[in-house]
Amino acid sequence: MAKEFYVTAEGLAELQEKLDYLKNVRRPEASERIKQAREYGDLSENAEYDAAKEDQGIIEAEIRTLEAQIENAVVIDDAKAKGNKIIIGSTVTIHDIDMNEDLVYRIVGSTEANISEGLISNESPLAVAILGRKKGETVSVKDNEGDSYEVKIVDVK
Repeated sequence: MAKEFYVTAEGLAELQEKLDYLKNVRRPEASERIKQAREYGDLSENAEYDAAKEDQGIIEAEIRTLEAQIENAVVIDDAKAKGNKIIIGSTVTIHDIDMNEDLVYRIVGSTEANISEGLISNESPLAVAILGRKKGETVSVKDNEGDSYEVKIVDVK
């Protein structure tokens, strides 16, 4: 079974828009560049042709990746994110005990994660540690370097 990709409805729409753009704009542009480069003659020493073929390969790989993500997308149901238990889609306020500060994150799929916007991947160490937990619990989080820190779950939305 293929890996599931958790994504918000908005994130799925963005993936579909990007796929549509690649298929209907970038792919034809790359094909046209290849066609023009072929007209320059000898393909064995044709840098334009090589660059166009490489660009086409990158576009095709990205199309395949997006198609797989969309095909295996699991849309995060915000209605299920209501309540006390932390699930993908929850917005969580945690108190970092070591740093003595409150932080707010929304747990999303890896394709939408953006820490600067407060969106953390469900595969991140913090999310893995708090998924399934409830408001008021203190949880130990093991970071990617193997160090541990504690957070208290202050609020779940």
